Amino acid sequence: MTFDVVADAYDRFMGRYSIQLVTQMLELAEVRAGQSALDVGSGPGALTAGLVDRLGAAAVCAVDPSASFVEANCERHPGVDVRQASAEELPFEDGRFDVALAQLVVHFMADPVAGLREMRRVVRQGGVVAACVWDHAGGRSPVADFWRVVNELDPAAPTEADLNGAREGHLVELLGAAGLHDVRDTVLTAELTYDSFDDWWRPYTAGVGPAGAYLATLPPDGREAVRLGCEELLGPPPFTVTGRAWAGRGTHPD
Repeated sequence: MTFDVVADAYDRFMGRYSIQLVTQMLELAEVRAGQSALDVGSGPGALTAGLVDRLGAAAVCAVDPSASFVEANCERHPGVDVRQASAEELPFEDGRFDVALAQLVVHFMADPVAGLREMRRVVRQGGVVAACVWDHAGGRSPVADFWRVVNELDPAAPTEADLNGAREGHLVELLGAAGLHDVRDTVLTAELTYDSFDDWWRPYTAGVGPAGAYLATLPPDGREAVRLGCEELLGPPPFTVTGRAWAGRGTHPD
């Protein structure tokens, strides 16, 4: 899936959560000084920033299929090699990196096994591939409350529960199917407190991701019904939204 939105819209919608996962992902992948790393599906560059802080810009590359995100990541992180490409067709030679990471990206890969296999290909023997995905199937993602309301109003509406890796254990299955060894998993978390309902709601109206895309298809009265339902479900501010992500890592076989 390509996110045809400006980087700032993503930042306000999911970026405030994804930035909280960065350090957890770096620790999961055991990223350390002296390594080279690839950020797959980098978006505007939350994980890229963490990699640059730890490794330096010259040691970091990033790819994303969305032109607007590639442009933003280039502007935000001078010196990083940022290219427009999909996970399934990475424009790098075999064994180029010590580690390849995909944060909140496997969900949207057209072929997740092919994408993870490509990540395995571009890391050296013994190199690490790590990924994380929101627990949509378990109802513990940052957008879970939105989908609860939508499903009450429209039980036939598509949700994100069936996305790649969204159910417990599926990401590990995908990593294994991609030929990675020593696969293990963990859980990452992020939370955000909102001082007003509008601060929570406005990002959904920007059309970001499946939730924003679904909302954009509704007529005005349908959007208003979702808004009122969410406001009732979340309760009076301030309120805190917590997201849980399934995470896993594996190594390129020696």
